Amino acid sequence: MASTLLRGKVTDAAADARSLPAGPVALVLGVTLVVALTAAVAWGSTSIPPGEVWGVVWRRLSGEAPRPGTNDLIVWQLRVPRALLAALVGAGLGLVGTAVQALVRNPLADPYLLGISNGASLGAVAAIVLGLGAGGALGLGLSGAAFAGALATFALVWAVARRGGGFAPLRLVLAGVAIGQFLSGFTSYLVLQAGDEQQTHSVLFWLMGSLSGANWELLAVPAVAVPVALLWLQARARGLNALLMGDETAAGLGVDVTRLRRELFTVTSVLTGVLVAVSGAIAFVALMVPHVCRLVLGGDHRRLLPVSALFGALLLVVVDIVCRTAMDTQELPVGVITSLIGAPALLYLLDRRLGSGS
Repeated sequence: MASTLLRGKVTDAAADARSLPAGPVALVLGVTLVVALTAAVAWGSTSIPPGEVWGVVWRRLSGEAPRPGTNDLIVWQLRVPRALLAALVGAGLGLVGTAVQALVRNPLADPYLLGISNGASLGAVAAIVLGLGAGGALGLGLSGAAFAGALATFALVWAVARRGGGFAPLRLVLAGVAIGQFLSGFTSYLVLQAGDEQQTHSVLFWLMGSLSGANWELLAVPAVAVPVALLWLQARARGLNALLMGDETAAGLGVDVTRLRRELFTVTSVLTGVLVAVSGAIAFVALMVPHVCRLVLGGDHRRLLPVSALFGALLLVVVDIVCRTAMDTQELPVGVITSLIGAPALLYLLDRRLGSGS
């Protein structure tokens, strides 16, 4: 075990020697994110100068009375909540992807692998098609139904993965994939039962991800959940590093592997449920962001987690700008753009890793 640990440390040291320092990378990403958020609020069917955007934000934050006209309404009530929601969801997906890949020791893992996204999507589609949303039989609301579906799936995957004791990554992945595919089939059946064209459009838009429903009330839960998840994961970064070196090595370093995996699964499942509940199922962000960040920073989760959150936030804010402005007549679902960007980018990254033998 000592030789394995030594080889792991040597490999990590070599990777870190090739990586960029995390501080400057985070600073560049942070500044770029502020610029992207400003552009997200300023650009649209009605363009607003960046100076006026910041003027409206400052007046609102300082408690001044809003000025008459439509710009104040557009900036504060429509575009600022949407831009912030994009940043929060992107940051959360970056964190979830990084944590899930450490949880199952699989660089191709994302929330879909554990079935949680499928459960949230089923809950949302049921709310739309069966009328379980606001004013429906249960009065859950769309976000509430999605979150309930995520939690129910979490409980089911947990029960199956824990059968026979232990909390092995392979059992967790197989349980998640099997249950996720079952729920996906049931979701497809519900889509076929949609009663009219508008209902079908709403379902498809949800399944491909959308930030069009953003408002200040919707921001409340992710604004708490994402920072809390980041702090919790950051406090366990050394444990995540140890997991990647194997269960035996991690246990030898004093990590309670079963407990850490159980906690990781719980946190990532709840955070995924929160994110899908407010934005729908957005593909490739949780899968791609950790790969890009590891390429730049190496595999140390102490540096990887905060930078993944920043990069995920920046990516989704930029993608949402494209979705809103690419077409004059309609808005594109977020998942369309993330898939068009994510699939070629992931293939390129995999080609580089395979070509370098890493």
